[in-house]
Amino acid sequence: MDQQATDVQTPSYSFPPVSVPSSLSLKSSELLKSHAVALDKHDPIAHLIAQFEIPASIIYLDGNSLGPLPINAKKAAVDVVEKQWGQDLITSWNKHAWIDLPTTVGDKIAPLIGAEKGQVICCDSISVNLFKLLASALQLNTPERNIVLSQQDNFPTDLYMVEGLQQIVGSDKCRLLTCDADELESVLQENGHEISVLMLTHVNFRSGEIHDMQKLTKLAHEHGVLVIWDLAHSAGAVPVELDNCEVDFAVGCGYKYLNGGPGAPAFIYAAKRHIPKLTQPLTGWMGHANPFTFDPGYAPDVGIKKFLSGTPSVIAMAVLSAALDLFEQVSMSQIREKSVAMTHFYQRLIEQSQTLSELVMASPATSENRGSQLAYRHPQAYALCQALISHGVIADFRAPDILRFGFSPSFLSFEQLFDSVEKLKVIIESEQYKLPEFNRKQAVT
Repeated sequence: MDQQATDVQTPSYSFPPVSVPSSLSLKSSELLKSHAVALDKHDPIAHLIAQFEIPASIIYLDGNSLGPLPINAKKAAVDVVEKQWGQDLITSWNKHAWIDLPTTVGDKIAPLIGAEKGQVICCDSISVNLFKLLASALQLNTPERNIVLSQQDNFPTDLYMVEGLQQIVGSDKCRLLTCDADELESVLQENGHEISVLMLTHVNFRSGEIHDMQKLTKLAHEHGVLVIWDLAHSAGAVPVELDNCEVDFAVGCGYKYLNGGPGAPAFIYAAKRHIPKLTQPLTGWMGHANPFTFDPGYAPDVGIKKFLSGTPSVIAMAVLSAALDLFEQVSMSQIREKSVAMTHFYQRLIEQSQTLSELVMASPATSENRGSQLAYRHPQAYALCQALISHGVIADFRAPDILRFGFSPSFLSFEQLFDSVEKLKVIIESEQYKLPEFNRKQAVT
């Protein structure tokens, strides 16, 4: 017999209370399905779902790795290839303002991350942009400060870029120091005089845990430390206030929550107070103050364009630009409210199912402390992920044992979340994940 349903409420979102019975019978599952449908009816941004091209048979819970295709981005791709490139050829640099794409796209990203225009430029990849910012930031600080402090389980490429720079300039000018997340404050307080840069990812890629950007930035500045934030899992999903937090620098990518497509260009944020003093090492012609004078000597642009290097990737940037137009129809607070409601609903569905009891939460328990994802540990996480994909539910796996679900509020419904959990229960109850085809590792996991 069903136990009485328990209302589990999440503060300050626009949806009705998320009700999950403490014991899930057939009857209560039907009620949950109805409740999910009701949540969708009260969703103020549900109209965005129709603006994506996603197969009807797919429940896509991996937008935190690669956003799906916005319909207007597809149209932009056709236009830039067939008309602009195909018909207008090289005149499109002026006629269609290809030359301005890095700044115009940067200006579209700026309000999503709490930045004034003129401080964000779209270019290259996160890795390349981190190299630029690390080299620039280290030059701003005094020579006796040579440490770049980061979190031990930061996304690996961020750490690799510090190691690469260290190989070039030597450990007396650049040295990587890592610690656990809960040790960051004490390390800053004890070693602040030696630290030049604090480099952190705002939302942890495995667990989804959110750092307190304002608190850590303020603490770093009290010790003379500059801060670089990686917004790969924040931009487009979590409200960010770079200017209000007095952040020094940030990077982010265009292919996750911004839905710019595989390999979409990344972006750089540099606070306007720093820009005049910055010298970045990849001094390509597009970062020149007057690139078409073809001067043999390098003179950097005086603004954010100094972070450009080579010719911009026009097709990719045009697609990202079109994808960003979707955010003109929604506020970041609406995105966040639906994200919180979705992670809360999913969390409760999994917690109240005996079948899913082997899934161990690896994300913070409270929604205000995590981004738009949930991570669960399971010894067969990879096989579970592959089995889910075979059932039309695309999640992802992160080594060594994380099954990760991403919640992109722009294109997901609560009914889809309910259905995905039902499919996961079937996979575990039937032990389908033990089949050989779900245990063969692919090149991309």
